[in-house]
Amino acid sequence: MSYPEIRPRRLRRTPAIRRLVSETRVDPAELVVPMFVKEGLTEPRAIGSLPGVLQHSRDSLRKAAAEAVQAGVGGIMLFGVPERRDPTGSGGIDPNGILNVAIRDVVAEVGDDTVVMSDLCLDEFTSHGHCGLLTPDGEVDNDSTLAAYAEMAVAQAAAGVGMVGPSGMMDGQVGVVRRALDAAGHQDVAVLAYAVKYASAFYGPFREAVESALEGDRRTYQQDPANLRESLREVALDVAEGADLVMVKPALPYLDVVSAVRAAVDVPVAAYQVSGEYAMVEAAAANGWIDRERVMLETLTSIKRAGAQVILTYWAVEAAGLLRQRY
Repeated sequence: MSYPEIRPRRLRRTPAIRRLVSETRVDPAELVVPMFVKEGLTEPRAIGSLPGVLQHSRDSLRKAAAEAVQAGVGGIMLFGVPERRDPTGSGGIDPNGILNVAIRDVVAEVGDDTVVMSDLCLDEFTSHGHCGLLTPDGEVDNDSTLAAYAEMAVAQAAAGVGMVGPSGMMDGQVGVVRRALDAAGHQDVAVLAYAVKYASAFYGPFREAVESALEGDRRTYQQDPANLRESLREVALDVAEGADLVMVKPALPYLDVVSAVRAAVDVPVAAYQVSGEYAMVEAAAANGWIDRERVMLETLTSIKRAGAQVILTYWAVEAAGLLRQRY
């Protein structure tokens, strides 16, 4: 009687064996949780399209940051939602603007127990919702925007941030931010470059979270979803300009890009599991169509397997607990 002499199923037989031979493991310390803080709130506010995610008050943000540290999450990425916006996004540069105040609050709460990061972009602060300053005819002006980014970076560093995340996809943004930080004596502040950021339809719920005023789209500066080689060029430029880490955004629809970037650089690679990715899973789970926790961990594992060392995800705190149980 013939039978298979090689039986790979032996290594799948029990949970203990599967844990022993697992090739890819996501560690809680590799997860970064994005958090939103809204100016003027006295209580946290739910975000309808992001179940379980909140616009925080300053007080609830401090509490959430402490809970994230307790869970073992590796970082917190802060986004500010101001009460008032203007054409130049001045609230992002103002030392007393909501994002800079939130940085100080979180650093005071958790210190160096996690990496405090901040989004470095004007879109949350501009009345037109674009990531940069506009010319008189309504085009995003790359070079004048760079000057604003330099000021914003220094303001965030002065507030105590450990890592800035320039996300506007302006040409030369990493180099300008790095030089501005160094000139202001903030050589130790790291730069997480949003090196690959696609003009994606997956950002919809995020725009509700930050109450975006955007009209139109960002296709003149964010990348075409059809392009991979262009992404590698963007990454190479950012690394040459001094990026300490590079990021791909979104994550799941672009795992091939994550893999290609990992092969191309020797700095850490991050990926952002964006709002639309999160919201689709939550919606399907709410309808009973999928196993929520299994899908959550499966998506994170796939992003790690593709080559991301750092993963930004709205599930970071919850996933950290599940991963501790698993391993």
